[in-house]
Amino acid sequence: MKGTNLGEFEEIVLLTIASLLTEAYSVNIVDEIADITGRKTKLGVVHAVLKRLEDKGLITSELGEPTKERGGRRKRFFTVSHTGKVSLMKAKEQRDKLWNNIPELVFQGIR
Repeated sequence: MKGTNLGEFEEIVLLTIASLLTEAYSVNIVDEIADITGRKTKLGVVHAVLKRLEDKGLITSELGEPTKERGGRRKRFFTVSHTGKVSLMKAKEQRDKLWNNIPELVFQGIR
């Protein structure tokens, strides 16, 4: 297993998989990222990140049943592994600490 530190886009994909629960397949992940972040993402980019996350042991995948709308092809569904959940929690804790260390003065006048 490679390191468990997350890049920014890896974190977004991992959070999206976690939020989609049993419906986390690549096209759905791309659509959800666009809906939530407004970020247009190419399917190939998401596939590369999914492969990297799986190589790191942060997600697992399995093939679903063939469907008529996909011409008999099967979807690959992704799930966040225990290691992935720990990595997400670690990233959240680090971000929370950083946010909590920022003095109110920094954002004064923005809200």
